[in-house]
Amino acid sequence: MNVEFSKAAELEFKEVIDYYNNQSEGLGFEFANEVRKTIERITGYVNSWPKISDNTRRARTNRFPYGIIYSNNEEKITIIAVMHLHRKPDYWKSHLN
Repeated sequence: MNVEFSKAAELEFKEVIDYYNNQSEGLGFEFANEVRKTIERITGYVNSWPKISDNTRRARTNRFPYGIIYSNNEEKITIIAVMHLHRKPDYWKSHLN
């Protein structure tokens, strides 16, 4: 199944990578790898993650306090947000418009 990032999700993903790399060299790349693994789990079990609205689900990363918010149809998975789990829980809804 194809996976694509919304523009907003792609931007915040890059910002988090930069943030972690500024905290500790290489940590951002570890975060990116963790997100990649989470997306692989999503593609393998697309409907297994908890629904957080009618058309969206959230899969948590294992190591970092982030969730991947996504929607899917028969053709593709769209990453809507790379969301910090302890900040503004509903901010990602603005990405849907």
